[in-house]
Amino acid sequence: MSDISQQISDLSPEQLELLQLRLRKLTEKKREGARVKAQPRAAGVNAFPLSLSQQRLWFLEQLDPGTATFNIPLACRMTGSLDTAAFERSINEIIRRHESLRTSFIAIDGQPSQIIAPAPVGGESLIKLPIINLTRLPKDERETEVSKLAAQEAQAPFDLTQGPLIRVCLLRLEPTEHVMLVTLHHIISDGWSIGILFQEVAALYEAFSLRKPSPLPELSIQFVDFACWQREWLQGEVLERQLAYWKERLDGELPAIALTTDHPRPAVQTFRGATRTFTVPGDLSAGLKALSKGEGATLFMTLLAAYQLLLSRYTGLEDIIVGTDVANRNRLETESLIGFFVNQLALRSNLAGDPTFRELLSRVRQVTLEAFAHQDLPFDQLVEVLQPERNLGRTPIYQVMFALQSATLQTQQLPGLTLSPLEVHSATAKNELILSMYETPDSLHGVLEYNTDLFEPETISRLLAHYQNLLESAVADQNQRLSNMSMLGESERNQLLVQWNETRVDFPQGPCFDQLFEEQVERASDRIAVVFGDR
Repeated sequence: MSDISQQISDLSPEQLELLQLRLRKLTEKKREGARVKAQPRAAGVNAFPLSLSQQRLWFLEQLDPGTATFNIPLACRMTGSLDTAAFERSINEIIRRHESLRTSFIAIDGQPSQIIAPAPVGGESLIKLPIINLTRLPKDERETEVSKLAAQEAQAPFDLTQGPLIRVCLLRLEPTEHVMLVTLHHIISDGWSIGILFQEVAALYEAFSLRKPSPLPELSIQFVDFACWQREWLQGEVLERQLAYWKERLDGELPAIALTTDHPRPAVQTFRGATRTFTVPGDLSAGLKALSKGEGATLFMTLLAAYQLLLSRYTGLEDIIVGTDVANRNRLETESLIGFFVNQLALRSNLAGDPTFRELLSRVRQVTLEAFAHQDLPFDQLVEVLQPERNLGRTPIYQVMFALQSATLQTQQLPGLTLSPLEVHSATAKNELILSMYETPDSLHGVLEYNTDLFEPETISRLLAHYQNLLESAVADQNQRLSNMSMLGESERNQLLVQWNETRVDFPQGPCFDQLFEEQVERASDRIAVVFGDR
């Protein structure tokens, strides 16, 4: 490891974030042409082209309209004295600020366009806040009803031609307890955007409940500015440089992660899903972070290496491709926008030669750094260029995904009100398996989203146990060969090696064969005993 790498790995998260911010500013000073700037707006024109990623989602919606596959649900418990007028005003101010939340999508001359509704003026509200009263239900039934309504809301589809593509409602459990349900369509939002929405709700509500003006500065650009800029910037030499890397990286026959499934694989891919949550024990989390730091890698790389090893064990493949999401907000002006910026990368690792886990981690580190350096090419455009063999039952290039995220939605303390995020699952699965890890200061939490048309819950629980066992094995000795790393727990190992090998059988003690033959002769001496040919 170089001295610079050692110094960087010793930085605190806050120092590392500051360093990244300074490097980004220096880079952008050298690349003024790469800055996203507000596009000139002609009077009366409110139709704009889609971003390259939005275009893919729009086409998918045309193929299978009226589904909730790309819904993003959010729920928050609000404890205390809630000023519903201030809350509704906060939501409408966010919709005013972010044009993406006032956007719908229609085809003009066969091409999809973003249509931006005018911003409300003079205190008008673009949406009214519905309040569902659950106080009449018995207390022990209210939480069940909250879960039911949250699931229904997450599963309700959007019509992309009718904006806004955001829904908000309040569930009243007590005079001092509410649950906020928010649902957005992915074409106008992403995971980062959810964090922005949550933070702006808190900041605006605090101001409006105290009869103060908005504390948030006006946005310098909007999402359509990014969409127009992306199409202008990503061409010529910039596009060729990105394409050249990915063509080389994904050259040859692409391996399909053909996991053994509990049910026959449907001929056409389905998106019905469920999730299974788990927690990595604190001592193991600390060990993984120490291992990563010692190898000059990030925690993302270490967790990904173990995940790819797990997939290799399950499939017998040594060439493993796993998809991952990147925020794709590597320009300062896009960081505070709600919109669909996220991009996907295909991380292809080679596990051949039975390397040690340390060697595998080094390979994964190199693959990850190179991929993140070429993250600007939209995944959908890459698929169009590569034109991999298509199978309606699978997603192209990769079938499983991995992500590591910070727990961005934290409890917010406001005057007289506490906002606490709640988990909401949309009952969909965009891929066969999506493993998402969430890092907190003292632990790691995981959520495995899986396709219920392929896997049973018991299979998923076993897979997660195997993953944690591999993590423990890596922390215990990163110099051991992959073939020596055990993914079996003690009970499973005992079952395989002891219980299933208990083949000893006690046969009853009785007469020998010749005695049995003599007894048969005495019983049927006139019957033929043996036939050979015609004798």
